[in-house]
Amino acid sequence: MEIKDLKEIARTIRKDIILMIAEAGSGHPGGSLSATDIITALYFKVMRHNPQNPGWPDRDRFVLSKGHAVPALYSALARTAYFPPEQLLTLRRFGSPLQGHPEMKRLAGIEASTGSLGQGLSIGAGMAMAGKLDNKDYRVYVMIGDGESEEGQIWEAAMSSAYYKLDNLTAIVDYNSQQLDGWIREIMELEPVVDKWKGFGWHVIDIDGHDFNQILKAMDEAKSTQGRPTVIIARTVKGKGVSFMENNVEFHGMAPTKDQREKALKELGG
Repeated sequence: MEIKDLKEIARTIRKDIILMIAEAGSGHPGGSLSATDIITALYFKVMRHNPQNPGWPDRDRFVLSKGHAVPALYSALARTAYFPPEQLLTLRRFGSPLQGHPEMKRLAGIEASTGSLGQGLSIGAGMAMAGKLDNKDYRVYVMIGDGESEEGQIWEAAMSSAYYKLDNLTAIVDYNSQQLDGWIREIMELEPVVDKWKGFGWHVIDIDGHDFNQILKAMDEAKSTQGRPTVIIARTVKGKGVSFMENNVEFHGMAPTKDQREKALKELGG
């Protein structure tokens, strides 16, 4: 899979996000769009997984701790044949397995039910520890939000993961600098975020979260790091790819109107 192919897939996923959330009339476009490139790289290049056997014991695991960004994950699962893409338009409908936050008992490919912010890194640490105990070589990837990083449980999990030397665990911070109520710096400043994670004993990689070359290089570096977990600080743009959504906190949890949907799809290429 070449970089140009990953960029095209990410564009498709972004279009899916807009269509799904517009059809549902509710959802979280901003954080889904900022997470798209990381999720694309994981599912189409980095992770070892099998849509025909979602429970394969040796698969890599992905936990979307910031569960409100699940439209990006649903699209990646559909586009890797876990379920038909046509089902994406049932997002948030009563009875659909594609709920507003991921539910592992409803949909194959979902590794953890998340959405109560702060819990995903603990879940991922447990998976990574289980892999160590079972002598498995699978890797665990956990995406957390920057706003979510205000939760104390994130740092409890960070401390224990380093203590147990979980070098099969990679956390990715989707650092789009905004949360529900506004800019991170105005609510609970995270900086110096690199120093914080280093202080907890993690190997830290700071990247542009929309640059596939940097994303893939960081994933390779995480795989080769031994004796401690890795965190990738992915600097992203909320609403990436849609001009009127970029850095616009209103689209943290607001669906586009019909006109906005058409404008967004046009910007994304149809």
